[in-house]
Amino acid sequence: MNTSIETSIDIKLAVLIDADNVPSANIREMLEEIAKYGTPTYKRIYGDWTKPNLDHWKKVLLDNSIIPIQQYAYTTGKNATDSAMIIDAMDILYTGRVEGFFLVSSDSDFTRLASRLREAGMKVFGLGKKQTPNPFVSACNKFIYIEVLSTIGDGLVVAPTSKSNKTKENKQTISTPSNSNVSKIDEEAIKLLTNTITDLADESGWASLAEVGNLLLKKKSNFDSRNYGFTKLVPLVKSISSIEVDERVTGKANIKHVFVKIK
Repeated sequence: MNTSIETSIDIKLAVLIDADNVPSANIREMLEEIAKYGTPTYKRIYGDWTKPNLDHWKKVLLDNSIIPIQQYAYTTGKNATDSAMIIDAMDILYTGRVEGFFLVSSDSDFTRLASRLREAGMKVFGLGKKQTPNPFVSACNKFIYIEVLSTIGDGLVVAPTSKSNKTKENKQTISTPSNSNVSKIDEEAIKLLTNTITDLADESGWASLAEVGNLLLKKKSNFDSRNYGFTKLVPLVKSISSIEVDERVTGKANIKHVFVKIK
């Protein structure tokens, strides 16, 4: 995974999809991403299947064992699909059969649902477009943008963070992605990273990158190295000149503990 979060492949998940607010074209990437966080026990998708605008979803449901839930739009302007998805989520919660939820939508109407599920001790993951309103993003333990799921490789170019910074301590040299789906590592992202490292650093200034990743998600639920064009957190921090990286051998084959500090 791209930043650390306490999950297990054995965790049982309820995957609830808002058909009106996510694209069917990304279903393979979405399900592969969800599989990294646990095992889907429920896979349901909600919409008015009598409407032609959802025909694109019908072609992929059987292939991916997703159960369509029919919800008629009883009143124009009212989103009955959201209500059905919320009611089902609460019903599933009270069965006690899952430990987490994946809410696949870009709709801020699910903000309160995400908060309520977390209050009940559930891990709540969001999956939606970059246009998703921040309240819903912040309500999840982790929020993943659909646009970065198909980003492959770290097509990078070297560029300075700011042309105006001339002092050694402020001038940063970073590698930034050329892919239009990802963002440049700006001063805000660097500040978040360095502050988090400082929060966890020991007396010598070193902090475990795994712990840094966990704290980053608590501070900002949509922090994901793929948003900046990197497949993992390690290459992201290595691209920032003000952060020093130490990969320590553990004695086990191919296993290293990664530590970081501010130069």
